[in-house]
Amino acid sequence: MSTPALLFPGQGSQRVGMGADLCREFAVARETFQEADAALGEKLSELCFTGPEDRLTLTENAQPALLTTSLAVARVLAAEGGLVPQIAAGHSLGEWTALVVMAALDFGDAVRAVRSRGRFMQEAVAPGVGAMSALLGADLAAAEALCVEASQGDEIVVAANVNGAGQIVVSGHQAALARLEALASGRKVRAMRLKVSAPFHSPLMAPARERMAALLRDVPVRAPRGVVLGNVDGEPYGDADSVRERLCAQITGTVLWEACARGVAARTDRGIEAGPGRVLCGLFRRIAPEFRCVATDDVAGVRAALEGARA
Repeated sequence: MSTPALLFPGQGSQRVGMGADLCREFAVARETFQEADAALGEKLSELCFTGPEDRLTLTENAQPALLTTSLAVARVLAAEGGLVPQIAAGHSLGEWTALVVMAALDFGDAVRAVRSRGRFMQEAVAPGVGAMSALLGADLAAAEALCVEASQGDEIVVAANVNGAGQIVVSGHQAALARLEALASGRKVRAMRLKVSAPFHSPLMAPARERMAALLRDVPVRAPRGVVLGNVDGEPYGDADSVRERLCAQITGTVLWEACARGVAARTDRGIEAGPGRVLCGLFRRIAPEFRCVATDDVAGVRAALEGARA
């Protein structure tokens, strides 16, 4: 039987209390949160465990919080079940976690970098300028046609996430997004505005991409020790240089999650969503129904994943 792939969630999966029960049960999880606290010089652990929610959901906090929680799960799976993944993928921010697990990045460097990433992304666009919507019932061609029609002059909207199973997230200027939503309603496509603070994965994030490129020049990187499928094209990472290039490209580029999921399913028949939530397992059920996915949103889920890995 193949080794399960590890799948890492992105921003939006965070919740107050994540990681708390894991730390009560497993020393390696406690050590992971302590390492994050030391790297950042503040108690990220307390923010994860007790909130408040409005602070945890801030982009610059949610990103290091998710990285730390997901890595804690991965380390528990390794320490308690001997699970050394050969394949990993992550959605947006989750791609950073996959690279840490596959030894392309050191955790301390990564948690500091994603704290900056979140701040850069938040500061790239003034509040109220941009937004994102999920389109339900549209394929990529239909979504891109809507984006072209809704974009006017400097006001643009683009496909940001291709999540699969008829779900495309679009991102851009508020005015262009409003035009797209009006067009979608007449074409039997449901548009659902997302509760996000900026138009992520769009050209509006160009200032964040430039700042991230400068930061990553001083961060040591290595080629991943296993297969990490990249969001920008669904293909495996190559050498160390590609780590910096792809992590920057991802900030303004489209997250091709469906391509990543199909790449994972072509290499193994099962996976573990390591971290809070069940979003990725839900997407896999629709993209690759034969793929078996276990979520680890709590200690019970982690124990189930450990039992499945031993089976």
